[in-house]
Amino acid sequence: MNFGPVSGGPGGPTVFDPYTLPSDDNVNKYTFCVELKGNQWFLQKGKMISYYGRIEFNGIGHGRFDRLLRTSFHSPLHASDWVVAEGQGKMLLADRAFDVNSYDLDDGNLTIRSGNLLAYQPSLALKQSIVPGFLTLIGTGKFVAASNGPVVFMEPPLRVDPQALVGWADCPSPCHHYDHGYMSGVIGGLRALTGLGGASGEEHQFDFVGAGTVLLQSSETLMAEQSVGVVGAGAATGNAQGVPGAGQGPLGQLGVPRMPGQLGDLQRRLGL
Repeated sequence: MNFGPVSGGPGGPTVFDPYTLPSDDNVNKYTFCVELKGNQWFLQKGKMISYYGRIEFNGIGHGRFDRLLRTSFHSPLHASDWVVAEGQGKMLLADRAFDVNSYDLDDGNLTIRSGNLLAYQPSLALKQSIVPGFLTLIGTGKFVAASNGPVVFMEPPLRVDPQALVGWADCPSPCHHYDHGYMSGVIGGLRALTGLGGASGEEHQFDFVGAGTVLLQSSETLMAEQSVGVVGAGAATGNAQGVPGAGQGPLGQLGVPRMPGQLGDLQRRLGL
């Protein structure tokens, strides 16, 4: 089959096979390739887009993974969002054209938004953070994460727009900081009482102090959430917004609005 030249380019697209795909590296800035050689990876549901070889995907509750869970997975609130991938082959990970990158922890401690974490090696231990909507990885190993735009690494002390925060490593959890103008005056009072209007990054920030590294995405835009593994009416046209119930968990289906700090779909991914 001849694909013909790419519009505006001198040649056709690069066509991969199991031998030309990279091993545990990016295919492009939106896609990461994990190679399995009889080993296992933890994988967030809905993030595998294709694979070569013989790979099995089993839920966290699968009995034969009890020993693995005792050492590598300690977040019951998110257990239904994850599977264990094992076998022989290469699998491609992506998340709706988010930037995707891998990171190596060396006896480290990193806290990340739960929805941004796509996959990680079992040599790392995943724990439930005390900050709602975040997970903590501890130990040595590789993990794959998504961000809305390239990640920027910053050194504390600094204040961060909550919508731009991806995570933080080897530093204390942040505190909330509210601008004086937000805390006082008629507008601030109305927002505090009603919750209407929200708060921009100029009014509300996360305050980081101490040593460590803060990870920021280069965008304040929250991309619309779609429940993983769901193919709805809008899928045929590629319109995620057309999927009934997209971005809704149990509370959303009942018509109850999500509140900041709840462990809902959008909040677990990129929101509060």
